[in-house]
Amino acid sequence: MSREFLKDSNNSRGGIGALLAGLRLLFNNPITRLLLRTASIEVECIYSNRSIKAPIIYHALSKYAGEKPLTCPITTRLFRVLINDIISLGIKLLKGREEEVIEALKDPALRRGVTLVLKGLGLYGVTVPQKLPAPFLIVWNFTNMCNLRCKHCYQRASRPLPDELSLKEKLMVVDQLDRADLAAVALSGGEPTIHPHFYTILHEIASRGMYAAVATNGWVFADMEKLIKAKKLGLRYVEVSIDSANPKKHDWFRGVNGSWNRAVKALENAVRLGLNHAMAVTITRVNLGEVEDILDLAESIGAKRVVFFNFVPTGRAKENLWLDLDPFEREEFLRTIYKEMRKRKLEIICTSPQYGRVALQLSSGREVAPTHFYVGGDPIVRALAEFIGGCGAGRIYAGIQPDGTLIPCVFMPIPVGNLREESFWKIWTTSPLMKSLRDRGKLQGYCNRCPYRNICGGCRARAYGYFGDPLAPDPGCIYNAKYWINLVKEYFVGREKVYIKEQLALHLSEY
Repeated sequence: MSREFLKDSNNSRGGIGALLAGLRLLFNNPITRLLLRTASIEVECIYSNRSIKAPIIYHALSKYAGEKPLTCPITTRLFRVLINDIISLGIKLLKGREEEVIEALKDPALRRGVTLVLKGLGLYGVTVPQKLPAPFLIVWNFTNMCNLRCKHCYQRASRPLPDELSLKEKLMVVDQLDRADLAAVALSGGEPTIHPHFYTILHEIASRGMYAAVATNGWVFADMEKLIKAKKLGLRYVEVSIDSANPKKHDWFRGVNGSWNRAVKALENAVRLGLNHAMAVTITRVNLGEVEDILDLAESIGAKRVVFFNFVPTGRAKENLWLDLDPFEREEFLRTIYKEMRKRKLEIICTSPQYGRVALQLSSGREVAPTHFYVGGDPIVRALAEFIGGCGAGRIYAGIQPDGTLIPCVFMPIPVGNLREESFWKIWTTSPLMKSLRDRGKLQGYCNRCPYRNICGGCRARAYGYFGDPLAPDPGCIYNAKYWINLVKEYFVGREKVYIKEQLALHLSEY
């Protein structure tokens, strides 16, 4: 969902993107930062339908969007006037359209996201990339239970683990995320939709104003009634995994016959219901040659968005390293989807951080892809790419394991604390690893000195998967090709099914 939030933030000069860029200018001084820190205090206001305890900033944004509280502390009213005047000034400075901002801020999840940015500016000032007091998005590995056996599964999902959170503990986690002002929670797994607690927790997330999303294999949501139920309970975004336009190839990759048909049906159902949705594709050597066919399939279903996921060597994927692309294949793939995006009406997203750099290079600096995806040629977007962009692990995004363990990324299973024992906020703000991931100056190899590090930073999960160090170079980038070449010699050469591209083989003797 962070992609959803940022897409909505950046899709035009007149929207939230203009607001955030303007606030970056206005709040980068001691006086306005003090205002934001003071306005980060939580207060309770009574609205027409319920009482909301939230930072003063959130209440100011609510008032700006036209929601008038029945009662609020007098000091809150004063801060609301100040903050709203600054918001209006920020929009005018960048010649934005105030009516678009007002409309966008009617969404409580977007208000939460903007609140986090403003709290971050108050605490840390303008940083590149921006530091936040909590992530925009948590991906919650809701359970280890799964009805498929995918060859790349980062969780090695099959049966539920013996120490998974109880329903009471899950509700406690939702409460902690709410109090940390998170904008969005995506339920993943395993397969979250087959767990008996799924609908209860989905409703709890949505009822607190957070953006409720789910990443699914589609098996359950092939039943329209189940998807309708989820939508009624507050589901706003569904991401369905489809790894090939060829049913047999998808079923082989996912380990269960019939899974392609169920996934396609689930995505069709999401389209029919008008739910925000995406087709999720893990790009590997198995499906690299059918990118256009996959995009054609998405268009035939009526999908509006396709998300291409990086192959990350963790979980079962560690046993299938031959599936990974080499840096040259990945570079060509990123160029291909950029060009396809320019030709099609589809929104094409990629979790490879290098996509931002490729988009910038191909467009001669006129367009850039914050947080891994293309959004257009607005100069505001270019500024936001460095403000928010690049790998978000431990910075604007984190993961939660089925037992409540907090990790920087679902593809990077390094425990930094457990929500059964410590508060989310304490872990997020004190973890040494999380702090390191927020400092691009600590990256190693070419990632450290790369001119694109603030809109990319490399995939920290891939660095950890291959080198055991999340600050190591990402070997999937052409600028780090020598590291990939050494990995090829160590892991791949001579192994069955491994194909070494001629361009890569020519360099093997150099290292």
